[in-house]
Amino acid sequence: MLKNRHRIKRRDSKKLIENIESSLGCNVDGVIEIADYKNRKLILIDGKICGFFIEGNPFLNISGLKKWKPSKKYVMVDDGAIKFILNGADVMAPGIIKADEEIQKGDAVWIKDMRDIPLSVGIALVDGMEMTKADKGKAVKNIHYIGDEIWKLSENF
Repeated sequence: MLKNRHRIKRRDSKKLIENIESSLGCNVDGVIEIADYKNRKLILIDGKICGFFIEGNPFLNISGLKKWKPSKKYVMVDDGAIKFILNGADVMAPGIIKADEEIQKGDAVWIKDMRDIPLSVGIALVDGMEMTKADKGKAVKNIHYIGDEIWKLSENF
């Protein structure tokens, strides 16, 4: 299951939390641990899997997003897009209703429905302003979603 699970130094923990808070606009607190799972580095907060690293940067997973309710780096989709996203499909521009305008191409982002429920985490393929204006093409590469392996692991941990 999890390998190399260890607590990180207070200084490193503070830096990791500040990085998440400034990126996502939420207040995160708790004891931080890091663990390896297959090809991912997971972040445990108070013993629960609440995040992982995306290209070396910490980001909340679905569980963490539900708990801390961030206000930044979001992409809101219509109800018609949900079933595709929950099957692992990338997010297509026509299904996007609203997006954080500060999103830059390559940023880690989280996808939510119209009721603010987190659905997935992905990498922006276009800027936030472009996402809402485009009428075709992929906007976000889906890398973690409700029902995937990381979600199941964190729900059963």
